[in-house]
Amino acid sequence: MFFTCGPNEAMVVSGFCRSPPVMVAGGRVFVLPCIQQIQRISLNTLTLNVKSEKVYTRHGVPISVTGIAQVKIQGQNKEMLAAACQMFLGKTEAEIAHIALETLEGHQRAIMAHMTVEEIYKDRQKFSEQVFKVASSDLVNMGISVVSYTLKDIHDDQDYLHSLGKARTAQVQKDARIGEAEAKRDAGIREAKAKQEKVSAQYLSEIEMAKAQRDYELKKAAYDIEVNTRRAQADLAYQLQVAKTKQQIEEQRVQVQVVERAQQVAVQEQEIARREKELEARVRKPAEAERYKLERLAEAEKSQLIMQAEADAESVRMRGEAEAFAIGARARAEAEQMAKKAEAFQLYQEAAQLDMLLEKLPQVAEEISGPLTSAKKITLVSSGSGTMGAAKVTGEVLDILSRLPESVERLTGVSISQVNHKPLRTA
Repeated sequence: MFFTCGPNEAMVVSGFCRSPPVMVAGGRVFVLPCIQQIQRISLNTLTLNVKSEKVYTRHGVPISVTGIAQVKIQGQNKEMLAAACQMFLGKTEAEIAHIALETLEGHQRAIMAHMTVEEIYKDRQKFSEQVFKVASSDLVNMGISVVSYTLKDIHDDQDYLHSLGKARTAQVQKDARIGEAEAKRDAGIREAKAKQEKVSAQYLSEIEMAKAQRDYELKKAAYDIEVNTRRAQADLAYQLQVAKTKQQIEEQRVQVQVVERAQQVAVQEQEIARREKELEARVRKPAEAERYKLERLAEAEKSQLIMQAEADAESVRMRGEAEAFAIGARARAEAEQMAKKAEAFQLYQEAAQLDMLLEKLPQVAEEISGPLTSAKKITLVSSGSGTMGAAKVTGEVLDILSRLPESVERLTGVSISQVNHKPLRTA
């Protein structure tokens, strides 16, 4: 199967032959198929009158709409032509137009149901675009393209549109009355402005005349001032020249004084330089030498002090080491002494204890009698019997000392009187 297209129709050729005939023309060989069937499909533009009667809109108002659409089968697009051949091959142009009309009318009714009467009535372009868009996407699958769609007429049997027209007419009449009133108002305003401009122009003319008179007076006064000024300048020119001459003479005199003063300053500077050199030779050089000497002496004294401090530190360190050694030796000697005492205590247990007690008894007696030696005044109270005076004090001290062995025995458990009568025991 293959297609051939003319300006107004497409021809579908189908056929098959086991031994196709061969034709030679002009040195070329053509193979002709065995033609079995030829079918044609119209490519003319079809004008459709799309009517939708009494369709309920979104608000439930029934209206009738008539649209004009132009459709045709696309012969330039092979895919759309093949789809059209599959759909409409063998059908007449009227049958194709009827199918397209039914499709368009269905989409038109659907879009009417989703819009209000006001939207369709006021925005016909929007309604036409929606019908065109929806119908085109559906008919293109059939190989048909929608060339154009236009809303032709809207009417209803309920006078709904007529009522909308009345409201619009009333609005237009209202706007006309308002416009007329505004026009009259604007005319009155313009007339008042014209009168105001006339008065303003008259006042401006008078003001300009007054300005011209004022300018004349001002210019005349300015000219008079300029004449008087020139005359005064001429009078003062001579005096100014005399003053300038005097000033030049004075400036020359001052310059002479400046030169003389500069020469005096130069002489003074030379004298100052000479005195500075003399001062440097007589004072500064010896002072610097003395300073250098003192600095060297200070550094020598500093070095001596540092060395003395280091020597003292070394002496202190050596003295400390010697003392530490002596303390260590003393500690070792005391330790040896204590060890020997411990050995003696082991050999002579009771005798050693007695020896230690007897060694400490004088110290105990000294501590007991110590408060009496530091007392400045002693007052004795007598009961009327016994001795009085210093003998009483001595007796009291001896009585305390006589009780000392008992106190030692209670504290240490060692009896001094028994130890004296027992033989010494060795370990």
